[in-house]
Amino acid sequence: MTNNESQSLDAHPNHPEIDQSDRVLPRNLRQTGDPGIEMLVSTRVRKSPFFDKSFNEEGAWRCTVYNRIYHPRGLVEPEDGGAMKEYEALTESVTLWDVAVERQIRVKGPDAEALTDYVITRDATSIEPMKGKYVILCNEDGGILNDPVLLRVAEDEFWFSISDSTLMQWLQGVNVGMDFDVEIDEIDVAPMQIQGPLSEDVMVEVVGDEVSDIPYYGLMDTEINGREVLVSQTGFSGEKGFEVYVKDASENAEAVWDPVMEEVKNHGGRQIAPGHHRRIAAGILSWGQDMDHETSPFQVNLGYQVPNDKEGDYIGKEELERQKALIEDGEYPFNLKLVGLKIAGEPIRDYAPDFWLISDPETGEECGYMTSPWWNPDLETNIGLGFVPAEKLEAETDALLNDEVYEHDLDLEFEVHLPDEYAEGDGEPAFATVAEVPFKESVNPSAREQAKLNARHEE
Repeated sequence: MTNNESQSLDAHPNHPEIDQSDRVLPRNLRQTGDPGIEMLVSTRVRKSPFFDKSFNEEGAWRCTVYNRIYHPRGLVEPEDGGAMKEYEALTESVTLWDVAVERQIRVKGPDAEALTDYVITRDATSIEPMKGKYVILCNEDGGILNDPVLLRVAEDEFWFSISDSTLMQWLQGVNVGMDFDVEIDEIDVAPMQIQGPLSEDVMVEVVGDEVSDIPYYGLMDTEINGREVLVSQTGFSGEKGFEVYVKDASENAEAVWDPVMEEVKNHGGRQIAPGHHRRIAAGILSWGQDMDHETSPFQVNLGYQVPNDKEGDYIGKEELERQKALIEDGEYPFNLKLVGLKIAGEPIRDYAPDFWLISDPETGEECGYMTSPWWNPDLETNIGLGFVPAEKLEAETDALLNDEVYEHDLDLEFEVHLPDEYAEGDGEPAFATVAEVPFKESVNPSAREQAKLNARHEE
């Protein structure tokens, strides 16, 4: 028996050799693939008010559970082009998404601004009514609990349009003993997204020319088919897009959906699943995949969310400022850091069922894992986000271990252990190089992207 065979027999299936010692709950890195199981539909998981439209009328053929709501994740069948056909619609025409899973948690009352400012890292006091902002909420250890779009719909009212982690109970718990004068609850509002180059044309047809005046992250109250909605120029795709928040959605969702769906189809578009293939190219993160409650913003290109000049106290401030000071002094306090990777191999045309392993080509040792890989037809390569050893980045690139590591393609290689269907040879890992993030610029650059573009312009 060779040494390699012996090591293989002794290896633990959950890959503890990848250093997750700074986590309380390690990621499960066992490579089980997709066993082809069936999703059980029951009353324990909620159906959104768009459920009948998505699954029975538009033919969604698979789903996941997101915020305890069924979430359509496939509209085009694999034999008809699958997810990459949906990418084509998103980047070339216009698409409609059922994203009612983005539960709306409302904080309303005289102290709404004070509570909101206390739970987010950015400055809530600078958000004007009828404006929004991408924010994060952290725990006392600096771990990211949620990264919602925060909408200030009135002076005394904020909506947290949340990602896939419970937030209402956290906010209610924070307020126990704090006695902020607010109401905290989930409201009957369901969002849908209209994304793609022709999204503005569709929105002009359904709400009028005034929609063109909404700034990025701006809000507008209007009606569709006589039902009240809130419209924002936001989205999860990197393409031009809007979100329509249907008020009293249990009653009004389908009445709003139908005319929007009709106009999307009139413009050559269709319903698709949320465009993860495009959000990866834009460097947009997905909570649960790319980060979780044990991930610091400094590990995942969200350092800009920790301001130097926020006067008010907020949960996690002391720890995040400690981490920031360490990094500025050249001491990185985490084992792994998220980077962008361009990956060889056959085109990855669907969701990864596992966190695929990353190894060091110099030693052959497993050292990290992919979180969000996909094929990008514009770049003609597989791209993805993955965690790699911070010390490897520092030793090989002399890059400061802050967000600068995302700003350039680097001459630094890893190997990604792809499943056989994507591997170049049986059992052979694919080479990957550290790449600039975002891989493809967004139509509306985020604050992070805009800062990078401004810096380059100044150069």
